[in-house]
Amino acid sequence: MTMKYTGKVVLVTGASRGIGRKIAEQFGLQGAKVVVNYSSNSHQAEEVVSAIKKKGGEASAVQADISRVSEINKLFKSVLDIYGQLDILVNNAGVMVTKPIEQMTEEDFDRMFDINVKGTYFACQQAVQHMKANGRIINFSTSVVGAMFPQYSAYAGTKGAVEQFTRQLAKEFGPRQININAVAPGPVGTELFMQGKSEDQIRQMSSLNAFGRLGETGDISDVVLFLASEEARWITGQTLRINGGFV
Repeated sequence: MTMKYTGKVVLVTGASRGIGRKIAEQFGLQGAKVVVNYSSNSHQAEEVVSAIKKKGGEASAVQADISRVSEINKLFKSVLDIYGQLDILVNNAGVMVTKPIEQMTEEDFDRMFDINVKGTYFACQQAVQHMKANGRIINFSTSVVGAMFPQYSAYAGTKGAVEQFTRQLAKEFGPRQININAVAPGPVGTELFMQGKSEDQIRQMSSLNAFGRLGETGDISDVVLFLASEEARWITGQTLRINGGFV
């Protein structure tokens, strides 16, 4: 495998499982030094670090709750203390609550906006202060923004915000030679996605794209690594829908 990220330091938020874990592991395989951020499950985060190291990579786990700006600031300080630089930020951490609007609570609403919107925004704020030229920021949206699913209104609202400030920040970060983009996955067969869904529901979700299957974590990580590469140097302010033709 090409070691195209040798010498690069990558921070992946919410990297202890699912898509975030796959992204972290793929960067590690390609030579990057990876910071595996997690909120609460230190055991899972250390498993990711161990998996990267077993394949010859370098990684460290750092706890931080990105819904709190003070913890975001500490996270970035830890990255710099450990590795002395930051080249790539992947804002993968997020939470989804799906309910009819009548059942949505203020706590549900605030939790999603705190993590998905505030967390992503202030991580971008920290990143741009510490990255040098050719830095890369990849934010996470969702293909649900392009669909009209019942019970997804608040969640889609958070990701719509992420897409919009990704566009706006592109011209703010461009003079510093930092690219910022977003990816918007469709349904992906992670453990989190599968929880609480019947076989019929999973089959129905699989049928909504052109290929008749759920996405895989590698389908997403491959695009994230592309956006972090030199080959994507002329792409910024964009949202790429990675969904097999879902929408």
